[in-house]
Amino acid sequence: MSSSQMLKGILEGCLLAIIGKGETYGYEMIEKLNGYGFSMVKEGSIYPLLLRMKKEGLVTTTKKKHPSGGPQRKYYAITEEGRHELEAFKNRWKSISGGVENLLEGEERL
Repeated sequence: MSSSQMLKGILEGCLLAIIGKGETYGYEMIEKLNGYGFSMVKEGSIYPLLLRMKKEGLVTTTKKKHPSGGPQRKYYAITEEGRHELEAFKNRWKSISGGVENLLEGEERL
């Protein structure tokens, strides 16, 4: 299984975490993901997720002019429902990642 296949299942939670830190636009999310080591995520892979997240009420969008000028950009902000989903994602992630770590380290929990 490739890194990109593994990432597909967790990318929504990662995007919610980034948006939850403050209003942001698409390309900025890619830059932030890259800063955290997610270099395999490309711009085209996040927009379908962002669209679905908007339809599900997890994020809202606002068009604004960028401070340095140029065309308007679509900024994403997390909703209260999005915050609840982010907390649920964090709990699922802790459980799954802890189990995988135990398995890889050979620590069986009985």
